[in-house]
Amino acid sequence: MTSFLESPAPLVVPPVAHDWTGPLMVFGGGVCIGFAPIGLRLGLDDLGPQAIAFWRYLFAAPVLLALVFLIERRAPRLPNRFVVMAGTFFALDMALWHWGLTLTTVSNATFIVNLGNVSVGFMAWLFLKERPTNAWFAAILLAVAGAAALSLGGEVGGKGDIRGDLLALGAALLVSGYMLCSKLARRTLGGLETIFWLTLIEICIAGLIVAVSGEAFLPADLGGFRAPLFLALFVQVMGQGLIITGLGRTPAAIAGVVVIVQPVVAAAISWSLFDEPLTALQAGGAGAILAGVWLAQRGKPVPID
Repeated sequence: MTSFLESPAPLVVPPVAHDWTGPLMVFGGGVCIGFAPIGLRLGLDDLGPQAIAFWRYLFAAPVLLALVFLIERRAPRLPNRFVVMAGTFFALDMALWHWGLTLTTVSNATFIVNLGNVSVGFMAWLFLKERPTNAWFAAILLAVAGAAALSLGGEVGGKGDIRGDLLALGAALLVSGYMLCSKLARRTLGGLETIFWLTLIEICIAGLIVAVSGEAFLPADLGGFRAPLFLALFVQVMGQGLIITGLGRTPAAIAGVVVIVQPVVAAAISWSLFDEPLTALQAGGAGAILAGVWLAQRGKPVPID
């Protein structure tokens, strides 16, 4: 038995390890979101882009509500103001993104909108006092360069339009607001109930946008609902659900870089599905984005919300 006069054994403190759960959720959500332009492209023969977004949200809402009751075993708590703001930002972002695509090249719009994900870190630094790590700044340079190469490196035709580029820039700013407000919303709400309330708000705004745009709400036959249903389950429920849940465990700056994986996924799927092979420049850009995603997560761990 050890005497009280003896010196106690030194306390061994295990090294602090990264919590990879949040970043992995955001990464998985980004992979799912990469299927969004594919689903949209496949559904445009039956519905307009704004109507597809509306049905995507509408089909996802009851699934998300059921998941809240099943997993949380209670009704969703009342939404906070940040949920309302985030839902508004996201719905308007989708509307501007789709509108911008009709006025400028896909490559221009894709690159500009991805700048919104990058700017999340600067907004979090300004408003949430979350200073990014030094590695994050290098990751930003890699991700932006990669996004430029991936989006612009395969352009073989088409003509940009400053109006479409400005709409894409507006969408990029809305993306930043969406992610920032979603993270703030997670301070008092769980991930599932947050995405549920976000989706309800998006239904209301998207419905108004469809009505104003003059697009038809319904497709010619039931087959026209296949694309929105796919987007609802795979992109809205799984993709957005993983991102919103992961934001509660991930600094906003890191999350903003990690979700840039989505154009890499979209490019890879387009290669196999639509026979659109990547150029050498685009392949290098995809590699740079993945390197940036990896580098962004290096540094000291941040406490979980």
